[in-house]
Amino acid sequence: MPTFTALTTLKDKVAAQALADACENLLSEPTGVGVFEVEDGSNTWEVGIYFVEKPDEIALDLLAAMNGARPFAVSELPETDWVAEVKRELAPITAGRFFLYGSHDADKIPDDCVPLLIEAAMAFGTGHHGTTQGCLQALHNLAKRGFVGKSVVDLGCGTAVLAMGVAKIWPGVVLASDIDEVATDTASANIACNNLGGRVNVITCAGFDHPLLRNNAPYDLILANILKGPLIALSEDMGESCSAGGHVILSGILNEQAGGTKSAYEAHGFVEVEHLIVGEWSTLCLQKRK
Repeated sequence: MPTFTALTTLKDKVAAQALADACENLLSEPTGVGVFEVEDGSNTWEVGIYFVEKPDEIALDLLAAMNGARPFAVSELPETDWVAEVKRELAPITAGRFFLYGSHDADKIPDDCVPLLIEAAMAFGTGHHGTTQGCLQALHNLAKRGFVGKSVVDLGCGTAVLAMGVAKIWPGVVLASDIDEVATDTASANIACNNLGGRVNVITCAGFDHPLLRNNAPYDLILANILKGPLIALSEDMGESCSAGGHVILSGILNEQAGGTKSAYEAHGFVEVEHLIVGEWSTLCLQKRK
């Protein structure tokens, strides 16, 4: 079955959402419509539409013009077994002591590592993104300096790869949360695949907005691999939820955004311990003042 995509960009989030809503009513009915922030610091929003039949490009151009967007770029995608494609493309990744792999690479696990199985079909954060690698490296470095996490939460957990990394190296139960129910379902599946049932407790919520997260505070380690905007919005809650002397590991931050993110956290009692850079992405490890 063919798949067609139509993509355009706008400089305003509200206008992008209005355009996406209008696209839902096209006569050539889309199978999906999404609005995504372009993660390059340009404050640009992409509207993406997916169709199983070739869309009416004139109708798309009219909608784009009415909403102040650039004309849609329409493309036909070839039929592809994406899981097989991902398996071919996603080679195992090493980040500190952690080794991330798919089951198709189970024969490549080194002896002296902490293995984390992430299947290609569960790609909400396979470890190949620079932010995930940075967080795992920061976690490795923190443990290497002698820190042992006793009360840990992973906010915006995605596949729960970071929470599973914590559970693999330290005892106790790790909390993991995500606002997306599909992500938390994926996280639960990954936890089962890694035989970590009962060691990672997954919750669907935004930020700390859940009784279990609030009641278990303060934490001596909070991990959050999300984006600059939500990280800054959470900085006050992070300050209140992190114990004195505790740490936060933050990522989803472009290199040029690291200074502003760090400043927001310094205002709530944190100091920088480490700043890691993987490609265009920064990971910050900060400590709450005692």
